[in-house]
Amino acid sequence: MSGILPDQMLTIAAIATAVAPGQGGIAVIRLSGPKAVNAVAAITVIPGQQPWESHRLLYGHVVAADGETRLDEVLVLLMMAPRSFTGETIVEIHCHGGVIAVQQVLSRVLEQPGVRLAQPGEFSQRAVLNGRLDLTRAEAIADLVGARSQRAAQLAMTGLDGGIQKKMVALRERLLDQLSELEARVDFEEDLPPLDGEALLQELQAVRSQLLSLVADAERGAFVRHGLRVALVGRPNVGKSSLINRLSRCERAIVTDVPGTTRDVLESGIVLEGVPITLLDTAGIRATNDVVEQLGIARSHDALASADIVVLLFDLAQGWTGEDQTLLAMIPEGVPCLRVGNKADLDFAIESVADVCFSAVTGAGERDLVQALLGQCGALCEQPLLLSLNQRQADLAAKAAEALARSEQVAADGLPWDFWTIDLRQAICNLGEITGEQLTESVLDRIFSRFCIGK
Repeated sequence: MSGILPDQMLTIAAIATAVAPGQGGIAVIRLSGPKAVNAVAAITVIPGQQPWESHRLLYGHVVAADGETRLDEVLVLLMMAPRSFTGETIVEIHCHGGVIAVQQVLSRVLEQPGVRLAQPGEFSQRAVLNGRLDLTRAEAIADLVGARSQRAAQLAMTGLDGGIQKKMVALRERLLDQLSELEARVDFEEDLPPLDGEALLQELQAVRSQLLSLVADAERGAFVRHGLRVALVGRPNVGKSSLINRLSRCERAIVTDVPGTTRDVLESGIVLEGVPITLLDTAGIRATNDVVEQLGIARSHDALASADIVVLLFDLAQGWTGEDQTLLAMIPEGVPCLRVGNKADLDFAIESVADVCFSAVTGAGERDLVQALLGQCGALCEQPLLLSLNQRQADLAAKAAEALARSEQVAADGLPWDFWTIDLRQAICNLGEITGEQLTESVLDRIFSRFCIGK
């Protein structure tokens, strides 16, 4: 033998908490696998008669390879298989935070035989493979860790509580019931009562309708989870920086009467109505010989292409000009645009072209602007968003809905029952991929590779 253990026998280790210089009082290093206890016991000195038993916390020190030099004062948490997150034996070393102490302890762990650095998401992947966690719950953990707002965290908790899993399993079982009826007719039609094709089609389309509703909700949920990129564009000195300062509730952008003050795309993160917003304060787009300003204007064009929505700000005092119309034509096709007239606090005739009239000085019209902004991207809806699929899950739900839609044509063509089973099987397979019931290990690898190390 080569001495290299098969992958499933290897113990994995990684830092499970954020690490930054001078930050974090405590850091956690997690090990999972059959060598976890031996590896930690080999690098620690645990005084007294502290028993190495499951779900106990031990006090001690991690020591260097000489067995004497103390590297850190630690607590060791033991969780023996199968009573752990991964279903394997897990040992956590709780050491001091920062960078140096954590890296020293991790290096000592990785020096031990049969221990290697975990891949991104590998702890969660092992939990799924060992039946401790279904795939939707594992993905919800990633969403919870990455949540940028309270609403995003609430949606992640719905998935973590099994909301997505239960919904998908229920819909899949309804389809399996119909498939079993169809297959029975294919094999034993002469011995069974006739199958009501109309009732069958209605049931398949009812499931399809629910899937389409989930796909639509996923689009709303994507804004809650990942946020919205909003590009502020307009002629120089129309109030873009003032607007970003108003919405941010602080002076994040320089405001002067000198045109061309903003020379680059400035990003500002805020949360509006539970939706994370990245405001892109772009350089005023105009003809200029200033090389630096030209670079800023070029970046403004890039910001327009990457934005989810554009706010085109214009000056109510000057009205809607030809330059404003030119800017409107520059916005990429398919990107929603809000035309916002600034200086609504002054006594000017309200332009009919404005979607919203606003004052960056007094805040007049701010509520209307926020509602219009979120409404344009579908983030506002009378129905509360209780459940939201991620992009992978939504894509599979959409494919399942497409497969069920084809059953209408099969029914219209009057084809035999075995033709019905083809698309029905495809839809069932798609839903099984959402929950992880029908997935290859290579697909799992691709899913969990997007997780952070230690998760």
